[in-house]
Amino acid sequence: MITEFPNKKWSKASLNRLCKKIDTDGAIERKPGSGRPRSVRTVRNIRRVGELICSQDDDPYGHKSPREIERETGISRRTVQRIVKEDLQLKPYKRVTGQVLNENCKLKRQQRCQQLLDRFQNERSVRSIWFTDEKTFTLATPLNSQNDRVYSEARKKKEVPATRLIREREHFSRGIMVSVGVSRIGKTSIVFVEPGAKVNSEYYCDHVLAQGLLPDIKARCGRHNWTLQQDGAPSHTARNTINFLNRENITFIEPGMWPPNSPDLNPVDYAIWGALQQKVYLRRKFATIEQLKLVIVEEWQKLSQRFINLSIDQWRRRLEKTVENRGGHIEFDF
Repeated sequence: MITEFPNKKWSKASLNRLCKKIDTDGAIERKPGSGRPRSVRTVRNIRRVGELICSQDDDPYGHKSPREIERETGISRRTVQRIVKEDLQLKPYKRVTGQVLNENCKLKRQQRCQQLLDRFQNERSVRSIWFTDEKTFTLATPLNSQNDRVYSEARKKKEVPATRLIREREHFSRGIMVSVGVSRIGKTSIVFVEPGAKVNSEYYCDHVLAQGLLPDIKARCGRHNWTLQQDGAPSHTARNTINFLNRENITFIEPGMWPPNSPDLNPVDYAIWGALQQKVYLRRKFATIEQLKLVIVEEWQKLSQRFINLSIDQWRRRLEKTVENRGGHIEFDF
């Protein structure tokens, strides 16, 4: 190497040391005792950070953030993060919002999911179910603060114009309630609830069902048998609503069979609304309810049947997972 590269002015001793470093027999770990001695990432501090960063079994919120640990222990946040990642080898997971499930609710979810699995035993039987739900769309754009960032060349936040940093919003934003139905056969048209209307059983039967969802469903199903799904909203489970459906000879999932507190089991809730909301508010701002309604209708028409089918295909698997989890949460399984 010295002969090949005379301009480098390498010495034989330097090359020998280099060769010893390269010839590690596959080992890349440092030799014991090598490197600068640790002054902060000591065994004591590692144990202390581990106790503060991890939740206790009886207290899911009994943990502290790296910033809080920094204030309490005097260990820099960067060092806390290195201890968590390299020494404790912990991985962070983001919490999600879910329904409150007590033991009685879990038991009902487990039992009713099993009843639904027994009633709809295969994907072919699920094809005839029309899943329905309501949601309120507001004029104000839903905000995810995690992604709402502003990039600037300014070194201090106060040097950035306030108009770029502050997102103004009304304390109470006007909105419109929307009702839809979906199945593997198709989807209904958008049904808007009149502003200011009280959605009780009478209004739900007369306007949402009789004048909105049911005509569309019957037109798409023809003479084929089909089943209506509703959640546990008071207007859905009211005696007047049940009598109305019976008078219309409509097959439906009885209120006593649908699992309580279960938006994770309705395809409209766990998939359709999120996709529609994302499309409606994408790079748009609304000044009036009429503008919002026009965009909702436009984006609903564009929503593909393939996406709806994929969402409904999860339904039986979600029921099975709920039974397997004894009525507990299934959010992280899908």
